[in-house]
Amino acid sequence: MADQRLFFTELLGLKVFDLKGRTLGVVKDAAIVPLLDPVRVDRFLIGSGAAWLTVRHDQVRSISLDGIHLRDEILTPYHSDEYMLRVVRDLLDQQIIDAQGRKVVRVTDVTFEIQQEDGGEVLWVLDVDIGLRAIFRRLVQGVLPPRWIRRLQGGIPPHSIRWEFCNILEPDPQRRLRLNISNRLLEGMHPADLADIVEDLTPEHREAIFENIDSEVAAEALSEVDPDIQASILESLETEKAAEIVEEMAPDQAADVLAELEQETSDEILEEMEHQPKQEVRELLEFKEDSAGGMMNTEYVALRETATVEDAIQALKSNEELMETLNTLFLVDSNDHLTGAVPLARLFLHEGAIPLRSLAVDTLIDAPVTEQQDRITELFDKYNLLALPVVDEERKLAGVITADDIISVLREK
Repeated sequence: MADQRLFFTELLGLKVFDLKGRTLGVVKDAAIVPLLDPVRVDRFLIGSGAAWLTVRHDQVRSISLDGIHLRDEILTPYHSDEYMLRVVRDLLDQQIIDAQGRKVVRVTDVTFEIQQEDGGEVLWVLDVDIGLRAIFRRLVQGVLPPRWIRRLQGGIPPHSIRWEFCNILEPDPQRRLRLNISNRLLEGMHPADLADIVEDLTPEHREAIFENIDSEVAAEALSEVDPDIQASILESLETEKAAEIVEEMAPDQAADVLAELEQETSDEILEEMEHQPKQEVRELLEFKEDSAGGMMNTEYVALRETATVEDAIQALKSNEELMETLNTLFLVDSNDHLTGAVPLARLFLHEGAIPLRSLAVDTLIDAPVTEQQDRITELFDKYNLLALPVVDEERKLAGVITADDIISVLREK
């Protein structure tokens, strides 16, 4: 199988022969046309001087280290094609995202596989090479014969990424469309991994990713990004897209990121948002960032103090989107005053008709919206809390601070 592979460093400069074995020129570049085939090299760009010619894949009879032999020599002059992904221009030495390894890498070479197709031979993109072996090939290419290089590189471990796990970085939305660049790999990542990748990119590439991925995925990733970068990303986006992303964030996270923006930009994004999340975020922005009000989240589940276990189960089913972070239910009276807290785990140990207030914790710990961040941290540490309800001046439930919020605060310190 080894002799059925060809590296781009070997392809570059390879002689192209006509039907009579005469040299037409050498390979200057190779291009994939993703809309036609995402893995097959569709064109070879050849030249013997300033002018380049285009060789289509179906004009090739054979490909080897000795050269490319044609079976059809009706060639056309090369003209730039927006639908082409060219290896030298668009891949070599460029940053791409390794979706499987969840990191940003730089391309040093490309590995092709020689395949039989319709009586001729074509190249399929197999791997993108990013390691020392590829660097070695590039350093000695043209200095040593290709077959010597292959033998000598055997002592260097290969380091490559399968082509299907590569995500090309292209900021131009029109060109992304023409090159058929998909966001599927990025949208399948864990938000924390995507955030790490985003932080390693240029502002231009960050903008391109957030403009083109699903708004819910973008919101989850943005929540994990460094606050300074969060602000620069939102400022770079169209206001409508920024609003769509912020709407998908938890209200407390949305308020935090908007607080980092210029007032004018923040107001423009808020204006584009839907009414309900807009109101919640506006209210949170009124609180100081280092107060309980500024730390709390307004996404929680509260029930009347007369509710039963069955009522709680139904409420949980209606708030399925909160289940990943929910660990406590809160009880309020008819005036929305906080009266109790029920650990979620207790629900599953009792029958549906059992009153929730009988399952409430013995000592209710809460904090006013004006409480300072340091005191909040002390409460979590002293009482081993997972969630802390926050009340307004009338003791109405205003929001909840979770252990995750405290971890984020401690990490920033």
